[in-house]
Amino acid sequence: MSAITTHILDTSQGHPAGGVPVHLEMNGTSGDWHALGTGVTDTDGRLRDLLPDDFNLQPGLYRLSFDTSAYFKAQNLRSFYPHVVVMFLVEDTQQHYHVPLLLSPFGYSTYRGS
Repeated sequence: MSAITTHILDTSQGHPAGGVPVHLEMNGTSGDWHALGTGVTDTDGRLRDLLPDDFNLQPGLYRLSFDTSAYFKAQNLRSFYPHVVVMFLVEDTQQHYHVPLLLSPFGYSTYRGS
């Protein structure tokens, strides 16, 4: 399993949000962002393979970008947030970082998962 994973739940409909494109980046020492991985959430709303199993996780600032417009368009719903960006800090590279997203057409929240 990837050192960084995510899971999206559509709280407005009460089920996982499958089919959401996700991008993972890390902030470099010069302040620019470097693409690390990309994928699409499965039917359970999970993305377990953003990084290869042997990826050498480094301390630093990371960001997950969720293309929520693709998901809501597929649901034939209007939404206020076409993209959700979550930045988080990796300090202990021996830990697993799970970043869930609770999503609805007009709001979202996130937390450090397990």
